[in-house]
Amino acid sequence: MAYEYKIIRSERRTLALEITEKPEILVRAPRRCPTAYIQSFVESREDWISSHLEKQRLRAAQRQLLTDGEVAELVCRAKKELPPLVACYAETMGLSPKSVKITKAAKRFGSCSSKNALCFSYRLMLYPQEAIEYVVVHELAHIVHHNHGGDFYALIKTVLPDYKARSAMLKK
Repeated sequence: MAYEYKIIRSERRTLALEITEKPEILVRAPRRCPTAYIQSFVESREDWISSHLEKQRLRAAQRQLLTDGEVAELVCRAKKELPPLVACYAETMGLSPKSVKITKAAKRFGSCSSKNALCFSYRLMLYPQEAIEYVVVHELAHIVHHNHGGDFYALIKTVLPDYKARSAMLKK
């Protein structure tokens, strides 16, 4: 199956594929890369493109299912449940986040700023409690390790030995 795609040329050295939210297929390519080579590159990754287009379709369908009332309810629930959960795990880990904020972020479940302020998307409340706890511990671990290195995951494992299974819940 041939896909339509847009080529974005720049001073980069490698080819890269991206599926946007629209969904649209973007190919990032070096300025002088031959179009035939780009076409071959896209064709060789049709399975990847197909699976990621399907994932985007499912995400879009899920987003459209929430009414304004449901969003408001999830935001309210997140504001009620997440700060105490953060406080509990912060105490367990011996950490002190600067603040906890609930956002409407669509592309991430949580974040930790360089000043140790934690943000969580209300969309996190659509997942099982085990997955919510994983995101809380994940963001708290960023207070100690502002990266995703081995020490970062070792810290998470001390609190949640089953963190891999919990993380997998977020991908379904």
